[in-house]
Amino acid sequence: MITVVGTGTGAPLPPDARAALAGAGLVVGGRRHLAAVTTIPDTAERVVLGPLAPALDAIEQFLEKPADQGRAVVLASGDPGFFGIVRALAERFGTERLEVHPGVSSVATAFARIGLTWDDAVVVSAHGRDLRTAVNVCRAHPKVAVLTGPGSGPAELGAALRSSGRVLVVASALGAGAYSGAASALNAGAASGSGTGTGSSPDAGSVTHSGERERVERVTPAEAAARDWGPAVSVVLCLDEARVLSPMRAIAGPPPGPVQWALEESEFTHRDSMITKFEVRALALARLGPRLGEHVWDIGAGSGSVAVECARLGAAVTAVEKTLDGVERVRANAAAHGVDVTAVHGAAPTVLSDLPDPDAVFIGGGGRELPAIVTACARRARRSVVVAMAALDRVPAVRDALVAAGLDCDGVLLQSSRLAPLPGDVTRLAATNPVFLLWGVRPPARSEGVAQ
Repeated sequence: MITVVGTGTGAPLPPDARAALAGAGLVVGGRRHLAAVTTIPDTAERVVLGPLAPALDAIEQFLEKPADQGRAVVLASGDPGFFGIVRALAERFGTERLEVHPGVSSVATAFARIGLTWDDAVVVSAHGRDLRTAVNVCRAHPKVAVLTGPGSGPAELGAALRSSGRVLVVASALGAGAYSGAASALNAGAASGSGTGTGSSPDAGSVTHSGERERVERVTPAEAAARDWGPAVSVVLCLDEARVLSPMRAIAGPPPGPVQWALEESEFTHRDSMITKFEVRALALARLGPRLGEHVWDIGAGSGSVAVECARLGAAVTAVEKTLDGVERVRANAAAHGVDVTAVHGAAPTVLSDLPDPDAVFIGGGGRELPAIVTACARRARRSVVVAMAALDRVPAVRDALVAAGLDCDGVLLQSSRLAPLPGDVTRLAATNPVFLLWGVRPPARSEGVAQ
């Protein structure tokens, strides 16, 4: 049996966890875990948890010894089943061999310090992962907790979110000493104590350096980017302060997806019917596949109907529009649907160089520059590019641009007729303008050594 004990956010160990430690023959944990626990027998073997593989090997070798050698105990940060070591242990040894004593996670502790519920928060780990996923989630949702790691801390997060209008609450050394000023950290940026510390698992920061003090600070992204935070940050909360309080709900995590998409044109403010029709939007959304943690561009956004629909499905969205009144319409439509869309005033492809890389791109405008815009987007899109066109003459050049960028290209001509009323309580079919929809999808990378 392997006993996993979560510790580090200030709460004392429960009696059963202390008893497990008292009978341990092997104790695995970070240096600060091992130094902080005083009930480890002198006869127990201690393994410092650095790289995971050697620690797992040491546990396996110990489990082969006679049972009277004691039990294997793993010390972990906070709740070890929440982005923690329980996953690796279960994969290696099986869940039936684990006995887990969870502590309070750094996420729960950080939200408690500022007096906010977190059943409606999105939690994303940037520990050992690409920061861009966390950034995209922060841009798209009003209440996000980011578990930090080396190279993915408050400074890096702040630099990526400078223009987002968000507030960052940086929680460091959670559980190290008494905390005072709880909710004021959100309201006025209050902090208690000073110093830094770090955790040794993805639920970083639940373990602290000896003698350090807990600190919870409210900063702007620019302020976060300008500071050296050290290794002690436990978790960063990214908040849209106008929307941190949500109605009571029954499902935790991000809001459930929309009941409906491909909304009627009447659901958006637009000019002279200059809007992507819902039939086209439906297929475009299917090919874009917007989702939580991804970034979508809407180029030539017009009313921003595609941008808003992608945001409703959870993606971070940047809408590029060359007219100022169009930019205002995009912002108004995003606000009306309660989503975040970054509206950029400028002409593609020139303005695209300043934007973070997208996962998917929708191009609904471009005129004579369309082939150049498609080329620029296709080179940077991680997954797909979808192009809507009314003009037959532009189809070959767009297809060539998608293929030249290494994308697999396909497309359709959409021609739809909608039911329309006639006098006498009868119905006719009213044809909409035909639209060409082309899409390019980046093929999956092929592994070396696999037969072609």
